[in-house]
Amino acid sequence: MSRSLFPGLRSLRSAPFGADPAGARLARIRRSPNFSVAEGSFQNPVGARTRPTGSSLEFAKIYFRKEERVRRGPAGTVPVHATTLADLAKPPVDGLRVTWMGHSSVLVEIDGQRVLFDPVWGERCSPFSFAGPKRLHPVPVPLEALGPVDVVVISHDHYDHLDMPTIKALTGTDTVFAVPLGVGAHLERWGVPADRLRELDWHESAKVAGLTLTATPARHFCGRGLRNQQHTLWASWVVAGSEHRVYHSGDTGYFDGFREIGAEHGPFDATMIQIGAYSDFWPDIHMTPEEGVRAHLDLQGGQPRGVLLPIHWGTFNLAPHAWSEPGEGTMAAARRAGVALALPCPGEPFEPGAGSVPAAPWWRGVALTPDGGWPEPAVADDGGAAGTRRSGSGEPEAAPVG
Repeated sequence: MSRSLFPGLRSLRSAPFGADPAGARLARIRRSPNFSVAEGSFQNPVGARTRPTGSSLEFAKIYFRKEERVRRGPAGTVPVHATTLADLAKPPVDGLRVTWMGHSSVLVEIDGQRVLFDPVWGERCSPFSFAGPKRLHPVPVPLEALGPVDVVVISHDHYDHLDMPTIKALTGTDTVFAVPLGVGAHLERWGVPADRLRELDWHESAKVAGLTLTATPARHFCGRGLRNQQHTLWASWVVAGSEHRVYHSGDTGYFDGFREIGAEHGPFDATMIQIGAYSDFWPDIHMTPEEGVRAHLDLQGGQPRGVLLPIHWGTFNLAPHAWSEPGEGTMAAARRAGVALALPCPGEPFEPGAGSVPAAPWWRGVALTPDGGWPEPAVADDGGAAGTRRSGSGEPEAAPVG
């Protein structure tokens, strides 16, 4: 008979920790080709170390060293787009508009529908209100003012991607939730009706409001407790409408599967790619900026088409690197590869098909200047690659979190 993976702990777990899969959901997990019954866990598409490697003492020295801690946050107030709601009130000109809300939270308006990826409106990405990584900038708009959302897409169940207060707030709407296999157990515990869940294994699709949502592989891990047993799946996502298609990476290390995803589902008008919270201590589960640009090219069939939006940076302090490093690294890598890069400040909508997208290094005005100064030029004049489309102007937590 199917039963919870950890029945003894389930009754003791407080609500933010979610719930373990049980019953028919657990039976479905055990039938998944991506789940190893022998190991009792989901498996990555290629091998991945899911816990920090190397010396814990060395990591602690780096992570808590005062001079480096200072660089892991902004030196000033992070700019948040002032007119997000007014901008969103106007329909996108060509049917596709993307608004980065910070970290991995992105609102995508695509062919008449609204899709919200990994919404985290909470003050901390943590099961506790008093501890854990704290938001470095406010959310651009209140969740209740955002308006109707047709689909909420969740990449995996780490706290910086699946936020219980945000999900609970959305249960009072008519939105449908698309989640990886097993994650539905958390949402049901928080009040989401089963008939509003679309729970998918890799390579499975669901039709919602005229959109096709497909869960695609990623190289990461799962878990909301001290014991991460890999019993909920993690995924990247493809969303295809009648005219446009987009890709959201969730959290992932680099792997050859990006080429396969691109060959089957691409090319994409826009990709939202994780380029922050990387470290040599966990190289298999998060991408560096250079790897993120490479993933974008793989997804686009090796061609520098579409627009890359860097995500998973700027909002929470989750890794030893400097706060500004993901933006700078992605800008440099995209320029070398000839990739069109969107660099909006939080809440700034852009249309990938427009003649220009925000591409100025907005973070430089509020970050500590690195030794030797900022690389120049920040904006080229060739009109085509990254940085050329517009010339305008917390407490740490043991990583990795997500």
